[in-house]
Amino acid sequence: TGEKPFECVKCNYKTGKKGSLIVHMRTHTGEKPFECSECNYKTAVKNSLTVHMRTHTGEKPFECSECNYKTIQKCYLIHHMRTHTGERPFQCPECDYKASLKQKLKYHMRTHTGEKPFQCSECNYKAAIKRTLIDHMQTHTGEKPFQCSECNYNTARRSHLILHMKNHTGEKPFECPECDYKAPLKHKLKAHMRTHTGEKPFACSECNYKAAIKSTLIGHMRTHTGEKPFACSECNYKAAIKCTLNLHMRTHKC
Repeated sequence: TGEKPFECVKCNYKTGKKGSLIVHMRTHTGEKPFECSECNYKTAVKNSLTVHMRTHTGEKPFECSECNYKTIQKCYLIHHMRTHTGERPFQCPECDYKASLKQKLKYHMRTHTGEKPFQCSECNYKAAIKRTLIDHMQTHTGEKPFQCSECNYNTARRSHLILHMKNHTGEKPFECPECDYKAPLKHKLKAHMRTHTGEKPFACSECNYKAAIKSTLIGHMRTHTGEKPFACSECNYKAAIKCTLNLHMRTHKC
């Protein structure tokens, strides 16, 4: 009938089941009566404990029909299936971006709002995504937990390791529709496409310079700041751009 006779006295929540109201009230009281027998995990909902216990037992009852993926929770399988179907049901109201997950759209919206809620405790760095802050913190600790299985390469970021592994596999799945260029990663192809369109979205705040790639703008900004972070190991020479240092190093090999 759609009738919802059970109302929360703390907020506007209404439900048709008394049991659902009891569970909801725990969001106000903080009560978590369901405890894991293996660790300190507690939850307000019995089903959440059932799912959590699978992290201890290793049980993954939800299987993908397209590949070998298995997971502990049905919603994770639904999300995974979108990697096969290409479905992106969450649309950005500000641009053409679409996301497969609601959380990804939430992160994307911060590119419009400029919100960066994750603050570094060591410097003024702020990030829109917690994972990005975790990666940044490794610039302070020097930690490089992602190890290449083929060589001695270590990195602080998983994405950098994925990119590095392409050097071993030679895989370049992203092809330019305008020329023979192929890229190991989608964002590399996106940057390349600007050589065809002429788009230069990265503008200097000090002059009229514009760049097609963000890293190029960063290098240009050093002409204003005077920063030269790339130092020669043989002499006192310093460069604003790494490729300039590489050219300089040849003067020592002559």
